[in-house]
Amino acid sequence: MQDIRNIAIIAHVDHGKTTLVDKMMLAGHLFREGEDNSGQVLDSNDLERERGITILSKNVSIRYKGVKINIIDTPGHSDFGGEVERVLNMADGCILLVDAFEGPMPQTRFVLQKALSIGLKPIVVINKVDKPNCRPEEVNEMVFDLMCNLNATEDQLEYPVYYGSAKNGWMSTDWQKAAENINALLDGIIEYIPAPKQLEGACQMLITSLDYSSYTGRIAVGRVNRGSVRQGMDVMLAKRDGSFIKQRIKELDTFEGMARKKVDEVDSGDICAIVGLENFEIGETICDVENPEALPPIAIDEPTMSMLFTINDSPFFGRDGKYVTSRHVQERLIRELDKNLALRVRKAEGEDGKWIVSGRGVLHLSVLIETMRREGYELQVGQPQVIIKEIDGVKSEPIEELTISVPEEYASKMIDMVTRRKGDMTSMETQGDRVNIEFDIPSRGIIGLRTNVLTASQGEVIMAHRFKDYQPYKGDIIRRTNGSMIAMESGTAFAYALDKLQDRGRFFINPQEEVYAGEVVGEHVHENDLVVNVTKAKKLTNMRASGADDKARIIPPVVFSLEEALEYIKEDEYLEVTPKAMRMRKIILDETERKRRNKSEAS
Repeated sequence: MQDIRNIAIIAHVDHGKTTLVDKMMLAGHLFREGEDNSGQVLDSNDLERERGITILSKNVSIRYKGVKINIIDTPGHSDFGGEVERVLNMADGCILLVDAFEGPMPQTRFVLQKALSIGLKPIVVINKVDKPNCRPEEVNEMVFDLMCNLNATEDQLEYPVYYGSAKNGWMSTDWQKAAENINALLDGIIEYIPAPKQLEGACQMLITSLDYSSYTGRIAVGRVNRGSVRQGMDVMLAKRDGSFIKQRIKELDTFEGMARKKVDEVDSGDICAIVGLENFEIGETICDVENPEALPPIAIDEPTMSMLFTINDSPFFGRDGKYVTSRHVQERLIRELDKNLALRVRKAEGEDGKWIVSGRGVLHLSVLIETMRREGYELQVGQPQVIIKEIDGVKSEPIEELTISVPEEYASKMIDMVTRRKGDMTSMETQGDRVNIEFDIPSRGIIGLRTNVLTASQGEVIMAHRFKDYQPYKGDIIRRTNGSMIAMESGTAFAYALDKLQDRGRFFINPQEEVYAGEVVGEHVHENDLVVNVTKAKKLTNMRASGADDKARIIPPVVFSLEEALEYIKEDEYLEVTPKAMRMRKIILDETERKRRNKSEAS
């Protein structure tokens, strides 16, 4: 029997969780002497590195003083809430990582609440105490208040606290005395986190997450709850609907460092990966053939937002991408369902080449779009829509808990913007020179809100939101009020034409960019759409006018990120996404056809 500790790490986006895990790996001698490969090993995906967020939960283990410590990384963003709850089931304790300046944030609260309710023992780590304006003692009190609010037990409230700087590689119990390494924290894990209980008897294991390999297919990952599992043994798979299916374990792996190591047997308490099971879902139980007993299944968050995905049929289709047909896009979406749990895909009724894809929020869906784009896919997506349900005969919509932290002078602007979007203020408190305001707001109201509050607060806002529940429909919300400027004909945009049109609105394109008829090239200053000719060149005659030629002075175009573009488009517009470009366009490209359609709808 080996000595094991299973620990989950909980932190808000960008509080230094991935960096801390890197330093723990260094302490566990996972790299060869003199080799420091600790550059964010857990955020190995390009997208995770660019955005600085953890999207997929991962498992790593280190050995320290003869004890195997399984570290389970949890995503900090509530759009990936589907990942969090399942992951915590594998742990016996958790490290709550908090920034010494910002303190516990709303999304930390979301994950911590789940952890405390399962009964995990917390260790608090206050990170970034090397920052000039940090306030570790105050933050420690805030954490204690938060634990009390979340109904922590007396045992959970007697948590140890470590201070340090993960970036500089030290942790100690006194924030004013820097240590040389993070061993104090590792000793604390061994001392305070209970070892998993060894339960004898028939084997039982809950599948809590998935891995995927192109060679062996889907791999079940979970923690052995009771008994032991062996390679080649027959097991029963207890399905959600109560049925049992007999299966065989082909291969058994445990996590060693960042890799998986093949083993013959895994005892209760350790985390393992099983290859060879078919048709399993997360939350189902692997149990003994003679007397199968299922563990209670895990509930997975329902999607709250949907988007129309369709093949690219713009005049520029097939220029950049490798995969452009409906077969390619459909296969890719079906493949994503294998490992992305909170996602749903269904074909749009009566139309080929269109799918309704539902997920947890704009970020969740945009990560999928960005990943597909990098793999060489071309597609078009429609405006994000929230999923409306009918509950007890009442039309209901998803409501989110929104927290905004801004400097005092911008507080009234924020309240005004959120209440216009049907948000109700639930609390407001001042901390130093900043104000923390909490709202309940429909998910529809959050679409497009981030860009606006960042502009209004000159980039000072910290905004976070998490799904709360479904409530009766709150009424219409006014979205973007400005119309679009639409290209009249296909061709190359000229500086001469853009210069003459600049007083009509702001442009999204550069001179010399190719455009097509029906493409949205800018935002009009008024509410109506305006068709403009950006491909008009200057006529040159051999007779010069007496006025001197003025140089065209072009204002730089507005550049959107993928999320901003998704939040910006209107109902009658698509966002065309290819590996090299993102363009907004009207669904109906032809102007006369658009007018005809609008007339028939109005009548």
